[in-house]
Amino acid sequence: MLVKILSEELIQHIQDVFEAQLVHPVELIYFFDRHTCDTCADSEQLLDELSSISAKIKIHKIDVNDDLTSVKKYAMLLTPGLVVAGGGQAHPIDYGIRFFGIPSGYEFGSLIQAIILVSKRDSGLKPAVRKQLAELKKPVHIRVFVTPT
Repeated sequence: MLVKILSEELIQHIQDVFEAQLVHPVELIYFFDRHTCDTCADSEQLLDELSSISAKIKIHKIDVNDDLTSVKKYAMLLTPGLVVAGGGQAHPIDYGIRFFGIPSGYEFGSLIQAIILVSKRDSGLKPAVRKQLAELKKPVHIRVFVTPT
């Protein structure tokens, strides 16, 4: 029997937050490599536990060795990899939100926030910022790296 990663206290807190803030379904598209990924099993367990907290969160698991089309579509460079997408329809809404590596520690809070934002289908950006972004002429690729140190 697996030892749970999330404590009952944390699960209850997340459940309260999700009940209050999740609006639309969210799909977690999880990429793993059953042959070479040392942290994929722990990542999968964490995501399974997280998705069991709310019916609005679904997880779709893809082995990178079996579905190269999805690997290319979502630009999965590393495993474990996670796409946080809008769910509830035939094709998930891809907002470009990616997590690489196990989303635990500091990254776990960021994952919870990403799920809430995607569920609301609103970035929370102020109108002035939205206007500036709408004026961009070329694509912008933003990467945020998080480290526990």
